[in-house]
Amino acid sequence: MKRGRLFVIAAPSGAGKTTLVKALLASEPRLRVSISHTTRKKRPTEEAGREYHFVTVPEFEALVARGEFLEHARVFDNYYGTSRAFVEEQLAAGHGVVLEIDWQGAQQVRRAMPECVSIFILPPSRHALTERLARRATDTAQVIARRLADSVADMSHYREFGYVIVNDDFDKAVADLRQIVEGQGEELRSDRPALRPLLTELLAAP
Repeated sequence: MKRGRLFVIAAPSGAGKTTLVKALLASEPRLRVSISHTTRKKRPTEEAGREYHFVTVPEFEALVARGEFLEHARVFDNYYGTSRAFVEEQLAAGHGVVLEIDWQGAQQVRRAMPECVSIFILPPSRHALTERLARRATDTAQVIARRLADSVADMSHYREFGYVIVNDDFDKAVADLRQIVEGQGEELRSDRPALRPLLTELLAAP
């Protein structure tokens, strides 16, 4: 059986990554999404085993010690990790696997599985990013301000990824994702000159 492909998708907070990934999975039933383990508290709208596997810090540290994570990182004072066994099982079964992680985790995955396809999602502007974060009813003003401050540092890692998608028009962004999953999308490479004006604005000091 042909081995599946691993797709690593990262973005700054508020770029719309989670919504895009959900739309991609709905249109590509052969894909599997890896559900991360996290030590952060469950939000009222979330369900254990659906959005995340929620664990305590000691439980997470035990998993790290046993080498059970393909990647793990600390983000906003919480820990996140990807199950190595789940990814390997799905790839061996011929399924494409989507990892929705941050740039730190993506670095680890690229070292472990350099054949992976890495995609970074950008917002269409700094203003749009600010608005999207402010619309989140689950975060406090202090958390939003911190996420905004950290987003510039996150976005500066875009060149480490093979592809970049700008989430301006949602339907087009989903179509771009599907194109990359289908092995196309050369015009979406992260080094394309058309991205330069947007990145100049996004990476300017807050």
